[in-house]
Amino acid sequence: MKIYRFRYRKRILTGILKEEFLFPIVGSVFGDFKIGASPVPISEVRVLPPVLPTKVIGIGRNYRDHAQELGNPVPEEPLIFLKPSTAVIGHLDRIVHPAMASRVDYEGEVAVVIKKKARGLGDDAPVSDFILGYACFNDVTARDLQKKDVQFTRAKSFDTFAALGPCVATGLDPAALHLKTFLNGKLVQTGNTANLIFSIPSLVRFLSRVMTLNPGDVIATGTPAGIGPMTPGDRVDVQVEGIGVLSNTYARSSDKEET
Repeated sequence: MKIYRFRYRKRILTGILKEEFLFPIVGSVFGDFKIGASPVPISEVRVLPPVLPTKVIGIGRNYRDHAQELGNPVPEEPLIFLKPSTAVIGHLDRIVHPAMASRVDYEGEVAVVIKKKARGLGDDAPVSDFILGYACFNDVTARDLQKKDVQFTRAKSFDTFAALGPCVATGLDPAALHLKTFLNGKLVQTGNTANLIFSIPSLVRFLSRVMTLNPGDVIATGTPAGIGPMTPGDRVDVQVEGIGVLSNTYARSSDKEET
């Protein structure tokens, strides 16, 4: 099942994709809901971020090849950082270059979307009931500021630096999701969650012992090797099998966004 959040005729709705139509739901995807009987052509909607998280939790250096390309050691336990909810954008939204940064990188990732509150899970606790599904993610990073500040907050937190979407896909096996990132149509990253240092279930358990995970919260599970800078006008496509493609363009702040 693919869950979309979208704007249609000045209304914001959540719906389930069936072929080329979105069927709005009644209720909440985090609880009980019914699928309506009045479909909307997906070609007539504006796709929005599929959820509105209270926080986005990033995982650093969760692929060995990415740690190596940065010249960093592999962490002994998950290296976590936060992105604010104000950084979240959706499919086809623009990533905006911040004036104080000189180099801004793409980082394609698989995102986990939390379904229900999780707190203090044990090492052997099952986690499937706490996961709504999975989405594509671009963990946009001001690389020069990350190196300057040492810690990640400023480099990861600018508005538009958390691209999420295009949907939340349910029923996938998180142990073997294939990821590809394209820059202007050229393949620049490839990875598979089978190669994560810390698996998705272990991340959910670990993070639940650090902070309460709320419905709609997002865990960005880490990026493989191949990160690189963007230039205004570039398009980045993050593709995850079973989910789809998240596409965003990179723009100067002075560029006008089409509505």
